[in-house]
Amino acid sequence: MSVVVVTDSSACLPLETRDRWGIRTVPLHILLDGADLRDGVDDVPDDIYARERVTTSGAGPEELAEVYRNALAYSAGSGVVAVHISSALSGTFGTAEQVAGQIGSGVRVIDSKSAAMGTGFAALAAARAAAGGADLHGVAAAADAAVQRSHAFMVVQRLDNLRRSGRIGSAAAWLGTALSLKPLLAVEDGKLVLAQRIRTVSKAVASMIDRVCDVVGDRSAALAVHHVANPQGAHEVADALAERLPDCEPAVITGLCPTLALHVGAGAVAVCVDVDPGGV
Repeated sequence: MSVVVVTDSSACLPLETRDRWGIRTVPLHILLDGADLRDGVDDVPDDIYARERVTTSGAGPEELAEVYRNALAYSAGSGVVAVHISSALSGTFGTAEQVAGQIGSGVRVIDSKSAAMGTGFAALAAARAAAGGADLHGVAAAADAAVQRSHAFMVVQRLDNLRRSGRIGSAAAWLGTALSLKPLLAVEDGKLVLAQRIRTVSKAVASMIDRVCDVVGDRSAALAVHHVANPQGAHEVADALAERLPDCEPAVITGLCPTLALHVGAGAVAVCVDVDPGGV
């Protein structure tokens, strides 16, 4: 058997993609009105991003251990590579490392230093390497390489969710006063940071598209466009990227998973990029 790849629900990988490449998923959690909802498993209110008394939590050690052990058994000893949401954004990676250490060297845990399809692209690169016959070291190396190629940008409509989330890093100082700004955010070294202060959403989106095109240049890239209750905005971004980056495959368009959506709010649009994946 081949190496089995595991990720978490923050990766936003479409079900058909997970099924095709045999990627297993551990749910993150949403805590709402005393209920513990598993992202991607339980029914989550469509307007979760509008709720105020809601929090998120990472995958727990018992559920990670169960998925890892089952995957290791299925691999017939070939091993497991687990690619998880950035350690700067969630405690899932830290818990995963502890669990993997208890299971043994057959489980390798990778910090994607990203979220959404920034994590998903790394998991997908690992799964394709596994399908190609790579051993545990080779599959982990494929995931690590994808992490290094990754870029992610986001435009949010409102700052309320970001302020409550506590995951905005260096931008926190101006969140309380810059209510008229529509920030362009980027993921850098696993952290969500302020990339540019812009007055209008349209200009922020245009700047995001410019930045994506700059990092891709004349190379190929895999692209994903995410949104929160804003499919039209996501399709407009995807269309613009298709026009300006004709050598890239059309972007995958998906909604952000609930555990990410409630941190950035309605209207958000994000782009994740795997630059020059080399056919992985």
